[in-house]
Amino acid sequence: MYRVSPFTYLVEGMLSTGIAHQTVTCAANEYLTFQPPSGQTCGAYMALYIQQAGGYLQDSNASSDCKYCTYSNTDVFLTGVSASYSHVWRDFGILWAFIIFNICAAVGIYWLARVPKKAKKAKKE
Repeated sequence: MYRVSPFTYLVEGMLSTGIAHQTVTCAANEYLTFQPPSGQTCGAYMALYIQQAGGYLQDSNASSDCKYCTYSNTDVFLTGVSASYSHVWRDFGILWAFIIFNICAAVGIYWLARVPKKAKKAKKE
């Protein structure tokens, strides 16, 4: 039912337009802290993971207390909630299709239910 709801497209369009393509800077309490294996720097240890998942390290040359932020830009967040800036015009069109369909359906149902129909005249013998 997620894709049937018009609010899905409204929220995706507004969210994408509002926050897409922005750089994220984590606050001090948002960093994930971990210890790398001995003899490795944070950057060397996390290089492959960051390439796959995104995010950034506060200090890639540190050899202890690595601080990792899961988001480097807002596009990573948007992907996580199944939204994309490239869908903005598609969402706009789908939203208008919902609006036009609902107006036509409301007028059609009103016409069927409330508009008087011509009574058929009985045939006289």
